[in-house]
Amino acid sequence: MYRTLITPDQLVPHLGGAWTIIDCRFDLGAEQAGHESYRTSHVPGAVYASLSLDLSGGMTGTNGRHPIPTPDQMRQAFARLGISSGRQVVAYDQDAGAYAARLWWMLTYMGHDAVAVLDGGWARWTQEGRPVETGEVLPQPGIFLGNPRTEMLVGVDAVVPLQTSGCLLVDARAAERFEGRTEPLDRVAGHIPGAVNHPYRDNVTDAGTMRDERAVRRSWEATLAGRAPSQVVMYCGSGVTACHNLLAMAHAGLPGARLYAGSWSEWSSDPSRPVETGPAGA
Repeated sequence: MYRTLITPDQLVPHLGGAWTIIDCRFDLGAEQAGHESYRTSHVPGAVYASLSLDLSGGMTGTNGRHPIPTPDQMRQAFARLGISSGRQVVAYDQDAGAYAARLWWMLTYMGHDAVAVLDGGWARWTQEGRPVETGEVLPQPGIFLGNPRTEMLVGVDAVVPLQTSGCLLVDARAAERFEGRTEPLDRVAGHIPGAVNHPYRDNVTDAGTMRDERAVRRSWEATLAGRAPSQVVMYCGSGVTACHNLLAMAHAGLPGARLYAGSWSEWSSDPSRPVETGPAGA
């Protein structure tokens, strides 16, 4: 069973077999671009999953840009994608794995441990000259019976009480967004007061592959500053790149952190919630 990462070498022998492969390529600025790229060329047998249509619930205007679907919605979506309970799933996206990590987290949350992200994604797959195919794969519907591990997920009302109790809030966005120097997507720039910044891109090399397990662990231990993973709550802009931080921690042998899925897009939707700018602790 692969539970965090898988390499192209490890995936190739299983093409055309019993595994489910999911293409999660997506572009926040052009939502159809990922699906169009998939139709042009994808890993053989891969099924396409859209962040907005398959991996997100309905937006209300106050629950963030990519809300986590309900458990029933996730069961239906996973079955529609051909995922059955107990079956190995491999997810990939264009490069570093942020969108694939969202599917990885959702499946893990629903009790499905046999899921891994293709390290280096589509970029590495094609650079290495691996086999590809075109068109659309229509999967045989799966039978997905998972149940949520509710301890993995944090709602907006729990954020401040958890911080008060000593939990560390970690923001996965790039430093310029965390510090409020720019905000291309949400109504307000800045971060949740008291949060620290650990950009998800720090987890990967320039080539988009995950850094060595020991290097990732050292980096995260510096951010955690002595806290156990269970004392960590991860967030980002809309609950996507935060999942990459959770994947990196699991890869480094530090599982157990939680996700605040609504993230900055939910937090900043309410003008009464406090906002902080500048570097952490400034």
